[in-house]
Amino acid sequence: MKVILKQDIKGVGKKDQIINAADGYARNYLFPKNLAVPADQGNMNNLKAKQESVQYRKGEDLKEAKQIAEKMKSITLKIAVKAGENGKLFGGVTSKEIAEALKKDYNIEIDKKKILLSETIKVAGVTNVDIKLNEGVMAKLKVMVMPK
Repeated sequence: MKVILKQDIKGVGKKDQIINAADGYARNYLFPKNLAVPADQGNMNNLKAKQESVQYRKGEDLKEAKQIAEKMKSITLKIAVKAGENGKLFGGVTSKEIAEALKKDYNIEIDKKKILLSETIKVAGVTNVDIKLNEGVMAKLKVMVMPK
């Protein structure tokens, strides 16, 4: 019997996958536990529409990420931090601070986890920071750290 899985099942298949299951297994286990639905015409159409929707959303997200990456090429983000007499910063500039400054100054909302910093920025000056916006879309952002 062909069924469409509603969630991942270890050793059986992934969510939204169409599999051949034994009739008894499908009727006595998968259907009662709401883990699968029969692969009839209506459910197949629903699955196809859902997959097309996901593809469209991914395309829109990719387009938006490319626009943001293009916009970031021209941005030099300025962050003022406390520093000692020799220009050494107290603490450092983290990805969280970069994300907050982008939101405040340019109204670009980026998750701090997407900002790729190997370590906090601890010296004043311009630093190039990589930002992973989407699958295959990387942006470079210039961050200018200035002592207060």
